[in-house]
This record gives sequence, C-alpha cells and structure tokens, in this order.
Amino acid sequence: MGRRGPYAKGAAKREEILDVALEVVAAKGCRKASNREIAERVGLSQAGLMHHFESREELYQEVLRQRDLRDHERFFVPDPTFGGFLAVIAHNTSVPGLVRLYVEFSAEASIPEHPAHAFFLERYAWVGDKLAGVIERAQDSGEMGRNIDIQIAVDLLLAAADGLQLQWLNDHGIDMVARLRRLWQGIVAVSQAPQGG
Repeated sequence: MGRRGPYAKGAAKREEILDVALEVVAAKGCRKASNREIAERVGLSQAGLMHHFESREELYQEVLRQRDLRDHERFFVPDPTFGGFLAVIAHNTSVPGLVRLYVEFSAEASIPEHPAHAFFLERYAWVGDKLAGVIERAQDSGEMGRNIDIQIAVDLLLAAADGLQLQWLNDHGIDMVARLRRLWQGIVAVSQAPQGG
C-alpha cells in the first residue's frame, strides 16, 4: 500500500513530461526540442527527466503514442469515418514539429534493431485496423461497394498518408486532405464498378 504514492507520483510526472514534450516538439520539431527545455518546464534536471524514460528514443516513441491517442479521441472517435481520418490529417498541418518527428522517427525505426521498430509495427497495425473499420462501415452504409480488397485499400491509404506528410514537410502548399480525399473517391469508384465476367 505504501508504494502506491510514489508510483502514482511517478506516473503523474511521466504524464506531465509527455504533455510538455508534445508541446515542445509540436512547436520546434524533434531536432530543435531539447531535453533541457523539457526538463526545465517540468521542474527536473536532464538526469531526472531521463529517469522516467530509458532513452531519447523511448521519450519520442511515447510522445507519438500520446499524440495518436489524443488525436484518435479528439477527431476519430466522434467521427469514425474517412472524414474523421481526414480531420487528423488536417490537424497535422498545425503541428509540423510532430509531423517531422513522425516522418523521421518512423524512417529510422524501419531498421529492425531500432528501439522503436516494434512500436511502429504495432502502430501500423492499429491504424490499419481503424481504416479497415472505416471501409467496412462505408460498405455497410452503401457509400462504398463490395468490389474492393480491403487490405490493399488500407495499404494504399496508409502509404499515401505517410508519403504526403513527407512531401508536405518539403512544400506546405501541398493539400494533403484534398489529395487523400481524391484517393478515397477513386477507391470508392473502383469498389462500385461491376465485376468483370
């Protein structure tokens, strides 16, 4: 019973660190966000900050996990359709630092030995499952036909979303939402086409 107090305090401090790290990385990006600034804003030394995370990679992984959970609750849970998915993408344009962290960190984590490799495999499966649900609900509502391989459609949507984020980092004039909406419209059109005999 006596260990619950320190454990609860540690969990609360870890949550506070993630909140601050999200703000700092969203504003400055991962390369300009410093452990020192994050630590100072939560009243810790840099060593104290890293007491809560094994490495900078773990901190960034948890920042992305926190971002995903918040965006999911804020945009997708109220609207579990492709519109809800697009709302997340639209929101991303207001947090370029987090987009840069995601793009750079996910590329690094493609190396199997990277500490965040398993996290990104899990994340792709999670987002893919959400998109599969979007497609199934669109089929059930009649918006989308049945002539579609759901897994291929999910893979295309994920690849397009990730690729467009990279392009957008290089050119903010790219409208990610408009391009993804056009891709969705194309998938819907294919799904409704009569199957060849």
